[in-house]
This record gives sequence, structure tokens and C-alpha cells, in this order.
Amino acid sequence: MFEDREDAGRRLALHLRRLGVTADVVLGLPRGGVPVAAEVAAALGLPLDVIVVRKLGIPSHPEVAMGSIGEGGVRIVDADIVRRAGVTPSELGAVERHEREVLEHRAEILRGGRSRLDLAERTVLIVDDGIATGAAASAACLVARGLGARRVVVAAPVGGRDAVHRIEGADQVICLEQPLGFQAVGAYYRDFGQTSTEEVL
Repeated sequence: MFEDREDAGRRLALHLRRLGVTADVVLGLPRGGVPVAAEVAAALGLPLDVIVVRKLGIPSHPEVAMGSIGEGGVRIVDADIVRRAGVTPSELGAVERHEREVLEHRAEILRGGRSRLDLAERTVLIVDDGIATGAAASAACLVARGLGARRVVVAAPVGGRDAVHRIEGADQVICLEQPLGFQAVGAYYRDFGQTSTEEVL
């Protein structure tokens, strides 16, 4: 059980140090992953940036992901879920257009007008507050690769064992705690309140 995201970040940073993990830049997944990533970046003495991805939710059940998108035009769609949910190409297109607008607006706000850090030929450490399905982390890995990252490491304080193994595009995945019977990420934090845009900034 972690006290909050800052506590989780400090404990994750200690674990990464013990493992001898090295990187050139830390990328936090907004919003909840950024406080964790900030602690990791501070402990490892590395620059911090965000890497923005958005879930593509099924129109009738937006909480259920049928894919995800990321900066640089990255797009992952689970054709099986789309087929089973009966989502038409036009519905998928509408969801994607809306989420793309949100993504671009959010990336601009969260960077506060600063340019994205250059990832070309660098080792990046992507950090989130937990791995529930692996979809967001997979999209983030694709974004980092698309932006030229040479090596991609994903790290989180907690996650489901299946989800950790489903992450695509990472050279290494490090998850501090992988409890049996994993449920929601928030179940492993005493304080798992919403992270505000102001806090990310």
C-alpha cells in the first residue's frame, strides 16, 4: 500500500536505483503518472517531460477502451473489441477525432508552451502511477519510438501481472508490486485523489 503518488514515486526510484536502471529522460503519463515521474526524475537527476496518450472509448461504454492514440499520430485499435462491440468505422473515426483534439490541447497546456524534449537516440523511462490494462503504456512506447527513442523502459509502482506482460514496444518493464488478484490501481494507494492540471504543471 502506497501513501500517495509521491510516496510511490520515491519507492519506485529506490527500486530503479537498486536495479541499476539508467535513462536520459523521464516521461510521465498525465495526469496521475506525473507526480510519480517527478519523484523518479528528481531522485535520478534526470529531465522530466510528459508523454500524452488518450484512450479511445467505445461510444456506448466510454470507460471501455477499444484502443488508444498518442502524440505524433500514434494509433492503436483493438479490432476484436471494435468488432464485438459493433462499432462502425464512422463511430470509431468520430471518437478518434474528438480524442485527438483533446490530446493536442492537453499536450500544449501541460507543457506550458515549452517544446517537447528531444528523444532521438535516447533512453527514455516512461512512468505511470499503475498499470491496469497496459494500453496506455503501449501507446506511450509507440509514441517514444516514433519520436526516435533508442531504448524504452516502462516503470510503475503497481500493476496487474497480465497487464504488465501485455505492454508492447518496451525493452524492459519494471513494476514494483504485482499483487495477486489485482484490481484497480487506486486500491493500492491510501490517497488516490484526482491529479489536477495545476499539480502536473
